Amino acid sequence: MADIKYQIILPEDNENIELIANWYLSEWNIPVQTTIEKIKRLSADNDEFQILMTLDNKPIATGGLYNRVGLLDREPRLKIYKNWLALVYTKPDNRGKGLGALICNYIQDHAKDLGLKEIYLFTHTAENLYKRLDWHQLERLSLDGKNIVVMKKEL
Repeated sequence: MADIKYQIILPEDNENIELIANWYLSEWNIPVQTTIEKIKRLSADNDEFQILMTLDNKPIATGGLYNRVGLLDREPRLKIYKNWLALVYTKPDNRGKGLGALICNYIQDHAKDLGLKEIYLFTHTAENLYKRLDWHQLERLSLDGKNIVVMKKEL
């Protein structure tokens, strides 16, 4: 049976932070230094965290909870929401196996353990996944030709 583990990434975990930064560069073209700086600035005091999932001790997925996401620069009215599930990534050879749902559920559970009552996300690619995980649509918007849905999850 597969051994799945989760760990919270700490600011001094340079090796895993660099791995995540390279994943984000390849998937979304986010500059490596941008990701490194963002993860190192995450603050448990603000209920922010980055999770790394391993399968048989091999890193395969990541995601986090952030108070600041890029959408807020484009849609400032959404700044009323905090605690965004974001940057959920699964290595391409591990996709389609339910691992994205597992890491999302872990992030949600950790957020609930921190005392959060609700979390948010936006997506233009994985709406069906989040619907299956009991997320609810708040609104839709179109940005750069993408149909984006903003969703909320009660914890």
